[in-house]
Amino acid sequence: MGVSLLVRLILLFVSALFLQSGFAQDSTQWGLPEGARTRIGKGWISDIEYSPDGSSLAVASSIGIWLYNPDTSAEISLLTGHTNWLTSVAFSPDGSTLASGSADRTIRLWDAHTSEHKGTLGGHTDWVWSIAFSPDGLTLASASWDNTVRLWDAQTRKIIRTLEGHTDRVNCVAFSRDGSTVASGSRDKTIRLWDSGSGEALHILEGHPRETEDGHWSSVITVAFSPGGSILASGGGWPDETIQLWNVRTGKHLQTLGKHWHGVTRVAFSPDGKLLASVGNDSTIRLWDTRSGEQLKALVGHTFQVHSVAFSRNGFTLASASREALRFWRVRTGESLRTLKGHTNWVFSVAFSPDGNTFAIGDLDRTIRLRNSRTGETLKIFGGGNLYSSNSVAFSPSGSILACGNLDGTVRLWNVHTGVALQTLRGHTDGVYSIAFSPDGFTLASGGGDNRIRLWDIRTGVSQHLLERHTGTVHSVAFSPDGNTLASGSEDKTIGLWDTRSGESLRSLKGHTEAIWSVAFSSDGNTIASGSQDSTIRLWDSRNGKSTKTLTGHKSWVLPVAFSPDGATIASAGGNSLRISSDNTIRLWDARSGDSLRTLQGHTGMVLSVAFSPDGSTLASGSSDGTVLLWSFKLATTWGNIKQMTAVGDSNHVRNLSSPASLSALTATLLLPNYPNPFNPETWIPYRLARGT
Repeated sequence: MGVSLLVRLILLFVSALFLQSGFAQDSTQWGLPEGARTRIGKGWISDIEYSPDGSSLAVASSIGIWLYNPDTSAEISLLTGHTNWLTSVAFSPDGSTLASGSADRTIRLWDAHTSEHKGTLGGHTDWVWSIAFSPDGLTLASASWDNTVRLWDAQTRKIIRTLEGHTDRVNCVAFSRDGSTVASGSRDKTIRLWDSGSGEALHILEGHPRETEDGHWSSVITVAFSPGGSILASGGGWPDETIQLWNVRTGKHLQTLGKHWHGVTRVAFSPDGKLLASVGNDSTIRLWDTRSGEQLKALVGHTFQVHSVAFSRNGFTLASASREALRFWRVRTGESLRTLKGHTNWVFSVAFSPDGNTFAIGDLDRTIRLRNSRTGETLKIFGGGNLYSSNSVAFSPSGSILACGNLDGTVRLWNVHTGVALQTLRGHTDGVYSIAFSPDGFTLASGGGDNRIRLWDIRTGVSQHLLERHTGTVHSVAFSPDGNTLASGSEDKTIGLWDTRSGESLRSLKGHTEAIWSVAFSSDGNTIASGSQDSTIRLWDSRNGKSTKTLTGHKSWVLPVAFSPDGATIASAGGNSLRISSDNTIRLWDARSGDSLRTLQGHTGMVLSVAFSPDGSTLASGSSDGTVLLWSFKLATTWGNIKQMTAVGDSNHVRNLSSPASLSALTATLLLPNYPNPFNPETWIPYRLARGT
């Protein structure tokens, strides 16, 4: 029995034992940030690579490196530490070290067996987009959007030399088999071949340039050396979209294999060099004969762009990764072997059900997932992949209806209990970015990219009012607790207040200097909080429209804001995908004094949504890193005598509702909230309990 086979069998045995433990089975607890109690989703995938002995598959994701057993798809480990999403991953030739490149501008080195962090390489001034080990494992090359390629001593972690010559972002880097040559591809439309010993530029290869009518040039996205080292394969982005083969020694172009619609994202040679696999933005994997240039197979199954591809050590299996799924294929037949799910795309919105037992996640994978808020278990999936991205999700006050606003300009309604689609509301001419139910559940407000707000009667699906005054995208809408006022935040830097009964504009709140991304009412309705692209949160008196406080501390855009159920705390979050060092934090504020209470760190992407559970014990945050984090939260105060809206009537009848005509029944049985009224003996008044001394 060979040594490598023995090692592989031992690792399989150890991983099987590891999976029997409760900890191993619950990967939602791995690498959690301080204060978080669970993670939903594994982040989206950017790169994959097999270990040299084939015993593990490293998956670079938006939150860290996942190590999988490629035979069973079982999780082995999660390596976290980068502060932004990972772009690339590479094993050293002996399999002892794992390197990761990140948008945080650093490269991290890990012990591939123990998962221990060995060191960090810092020096690039922009995203590190690609990394590669030399064949002897002594040198690590990195390509960065700072227009350079750097060569590092993998042992001392010091820079050996910087290769300069590209005039734009460097997207990819690779070593030849003998280690003498480094290839790099750039947005400057060229491929450069370098002498790895001297750093001298050997050849400049120009074969991908193509310009559109509006002046957009293609980039070189990926390069790979053949196992023999004599051929270099390269892939171009849109509008070039082609795969090219080059003679490494002479730098001459050999042939063009074909193209992927909207661009090639990765190429990889089989171990024997006879096949080339390419993947692209058209969601396909293509296999090419490297001698004839003929396309042999097109593997179809991914539903999103495919970002990475890798052959197993023996060349029998091919692994491919899109943002949300990892797929394994039999190379000889093109047969799909299995799909590893659990990785998720950008999370745009999270919302708790009124009873707090479930929460909904709207993301970029065209579905809405309903999960158990205690266990994280998926209960239902709405949409079935037929949606556009779900920008906003909301439960009706009774918890019977789930609504989502979509990028295609529609609002869709589902029966929560049966999962049956109830109705699609059409009227917006651009994406719907925010939705909110009125407290009585009869009305749904939607704000869109067409600068308009619509108020819908959900029993009939008719748009009751069209609110027009904003001159920019409406990013957020929120009802006051009594339902009489609607607040809207817009790209035009203003907050609009509207009478929900007449649809008339009441006033415009001005003060922010950039786009407003979110608005929220306090539980008593007297205060409005707004989050803005100007990095501030403003508090407004809803009765007179005056700004009362400005909360500062975020270093990037403030995207969502939310009040805790007792109104004592404000949660805000944000980030900026265009900024190298994005904030990506959640901040908690004292709503009365405006003091900063705590900063929660853990997401590696923009935090696009925050929501408190109805009992105030949990804060959920959804991020562009593809995950939802659930944070333990304690209310600052205790409220009493609060009557919540409840659904009455036959529960079985409610569960069986499945048609648009049944929408009125879902709302007509609500017990309306009873606000303070001196002539009504059922008046309730919230109060705050004094603490004993």
